[in-house]
Amino acid sequence: MKKADAFEFYRRLAEDDPAPETELDYQNPYTLLVAVALSAQATDVSVNKATKALFEDVRTPGAMVALGEAELKHHIRTIGLFNTKAKNVIALSEKLIAEHGGEVPADRDALEALPGVGRKTANVVMNVAFGAETIAVDTHIFRVGNRTGLARGKTPLAVELKLEKITPAPFRRHAHHWLILHGRYICKARRPECWRCPVADLCAYKPKTPAPPPPAAKAATAR
Repeated sequence: MKKADAFEFYRRLAEDDPAPETELDYQNPYTLLVAVALSAQATDVSVNKATKALFEDVRTPGAMVALGEAELKHHIRTIGLFNTKAKNVIALSEKLIAEHGGEVPADRDALEALPGVGRKTANVVMNVAFGAETIAVDTHIFRVGNRTGLARGKTPLAVELKLEKITPAPFRRHAHHWLILHGRYICKARRPECWRCPVADLCAYKPKTPAPPPPAAKAATAR
């Protein structure tokens, strides 16, 4: 995608949603880190349900370690891979206490050194908690980048680097959320809703998905 088109692409997304936010519920950088770590291969909705009661009492690494792995598993048992995730959350909490005074570091390399924290999780925490202009490429952003032609790449890192290069400065802070929300609600995996997409004319995807028939037409076809 040309730079002028990329600017217009983001401008329209920004016009529709000037201040996008994460859909994960959290209270501070630590609970955000935990929520993002739990969200791997799980929906934000399922994570929010699992952490609602957990985060009422556990909001620091010390409180999480005191809770213990077994009790944490009980809280998050409805989330996929909860056994491994519980082990990692306890381990990263212990490391935060031992190496960072119980605080979440505002440094991507330090975050990636924590158990169970990869580049995507670190980028989300850097962006949401500390305002860094990072772009965490999940399945939604990977799809949007490749499908629209905004940033094509064979790996999440390749897409991330291309997005960093083509995203205009005014839109870097919120680019991550605009793209993920666009992929989650409009540029869907199985059937993108091109008929209501604000950037359809800038998108390389073809053929564009037509609007579904109105209810009356569906009923007539079924007869």
